[in-house]
Amino acid sequence: MTETVVSAQMSEFLASGRPMLEFENVSIGFEGHAVLSDLSFSVAHGETRILLGPAGGGKSVLMKLANGLIEPDSGEIRVFGRSLREMKERDMFEMRAHIGMVFQESALFDSLNVEDNVAYRLEEEHVDPQEIHARVLEALSFVELDKVIDKYPSELSGGMRRRVSIARAIIGRPDLILYDSPTGGLDPITSMTIIELVLKQRDVSHTTCLLITHRLQDAFTLATHRYNMQEHRMERIPNNGIDSSTRFLVLNEGRIVFDGTTLELTHTEDPWLKEYIE
Repeated sequence: MTETVVSAQMSEFLASGRPMLEFENVSIGFEGHAVLSDLSFSVAHGETRILLGPAGGGKSVLMKLANGLIEPDSGEIRVFGRSLREMKERDMFEMRAHIGMVFQESALFDSLNVEDNVAYRLEEEHVDPQEIHARVLEALSFVELDKVIDKYPSELSGGMRRRVSIARAIIGRPDLILYDSPTGGLDPITSMTIIELVLKQRDVSHTTCLLITHRLQDAFTLATHRYNMQEHRMERIPNNGIDSSTRFLVLNEGRIVFDGTTLELTHTEDPWLKEYIE
């Protein structure tokens, strides 16, 4: 299938208004232990869905399921309206060309410099070298790291490596970005730098995203802030406003215990949720 045909199909899907990602009664376990049980939710086009919950609750497993890296034991997962279970290997590759993934701990290739790390996907797709270089510079400029293009991961700080991983995720101009704990292991100041980049991607490119975080501060910053494109910085939404595209999903012991808006979460009467977010 040619890139032109795939792009046309994606444009048609986006115009349909259907969810970008759908889980329907999804369950999975390992070695007899249930990890996720009967999950059903969807992520709409243009939505920022924040995934919260205690450690070990199955959030990273959910992310791997969403990207087709593992298969559920039961249930249906649809990405861009297509069932992952019915996809052949080539279909899966074409689907992932429209998804950006930011892994825990960045997952950069130590033997490649920054340019080659960011360019990796485009090189696999046999894009013209001159176009690759231009798009690498564009992606690195977005994360304000174009000056480290020739450096290797070992020469970068943890925050810089995370920013390079975001550049790698956005270079393909994805329709959906999956962030697996993008601020994990970082200090609070560096974490805010990464969250500002997530906001920038949301508000400048309007990319749909599913984001795992263990930091409630990160989650509520995304819900209450916006990116000011004139001043090139993150700022609080005026009048205690809340971003309407941001919604929350909370997992506990492998089950969904909350699916809703920021206000619904902050005003919950559920005892467990109240204790968790306080």
